[in-house]
Amino acid sequence: MHLHTMFERVSKLREACLLALTSWHLINNRIASGHIRSLPDLTIRNKIMSNPVLVEVTRGSVVESRHRGAISVMDADGNSVLNIGDTARPVFARSAIKAVQALPLIESGAANAYGFGDAELALACSSHSGEDAHIEMARSMLASAGRTEDDLECGGHWSSHEEVLIHQAKIRTTEPGALCNNCSGKHSGFICTATHLGIDPKGYINPDHQVMKTVKGALEDVTGVAHAEDLRGRDGCSIPTYATPLTAMAHGFAKMATGQGLGVERAKAGRRLLNACMSAPFYMSGTNRFCSQLIKLDPGRLFGKTGAEGVFCGTIEELGVGIALKCDDGTTRASEAMMAAVVAHLLTASDPLHEKLRAMANPSVTNRNGFEVGSLRTNLPK
Repeated sequence: MHLHTMFERVSKLREACLLALTSWHLINNRIASGHIRSLPDLTIRNKIMSNPVLVEVTRGSVVESRHRGAISVMDADGNSVLNIGDTARPVFARSAIKAVQALPLIESGAANAYGFGDAELALACSSHSGEDAHIEMARSMLASAGRTEDDLECGGHWSSHEEVLIHQAKIRTTEPGALCNNCSGKHSGFICTATHLGIDPKGYINPDHQVMKTVKGALEDVTGVAHAEDLRGRDGCSIPTYATPLTAMAHGFAKMATGQGLGVERAKAGRRLLNACMSAPFYMSGTNRFCSQLIKLDPGRLFGKTGAEGVFCGTIEELGVGIALKCDDGTTRASEAMMAAVVAHLLTASDPLHEKLRAMANPSVTNRNGFEVGSLRTNLPK
């Protein structure tokens, strides 16, 4: 070996050692200052980063953005049908789990007592767009129990959907009330449940209220995992939300779709809620929303429900499977594409829905002039 080459290698090794030592000191300093609790935090972060890139967004021929994520598909017996990425890491299901949260509305007898049909039950499972029909349906549900908008504790907000927002801005003279909240149907269901059971609904959003205790019990039974207090947060609509593994969510929706592993009455209630959402997708979602478009591909066959921060859950009843996925960066455009891709993957290539789902998984990106400037490309690992 030439002397010059040897010195070059020694120099590079020395630089690498100094860099590693500096990094170690920086980590220790950040632990001491509280920025990092412990080294396991780094392990968790590395696991998240290890999730595969499932969606790419192109502009022209260049990849402009990449979205990593994880996907779990389970059957009702708890067997894994498809597993991509870290599906054991607890994540907040957010609104994707609303169909399970609505179980007490039926099981308590409230839904039958107030004469609720598919539209009301779908709204109880919804993240609606705040369209006029959504608001009036929630108002009607409350009125059935002798309640009003004043009983809602979810807060109000403008619609997050442009066309509805413009309509609201034109007709409203005040800030949106709680009925406009995309969760007002779910909250109306909670209030109706409490009222029917003779429970004061005041404070129903708190974890120690009887309605929330009942909802938590339903979530634990369906998913098969304890909803731990140290993994509890407060959702955007103010009720408790719990972080659970994607595998548990997927297993839970497989049980909802098939009834396996659930008590007789709970199985009936779960089936009724899923059927209501598939029969009245507008009330579960809204005009031109991905969830309603997915369901309307073949009414009664597919169920899918979005949640905030890139979560999606669903079922394919004929296959007896539940689906749960999470886009790591919380992007809805990616979670929707991932959902379409995984459903297409589970169906046969000859299925009439296969190509439609592939199109939904790989939509074009257009600009304000309607020019096609790129696309989303969804790729599930083989």
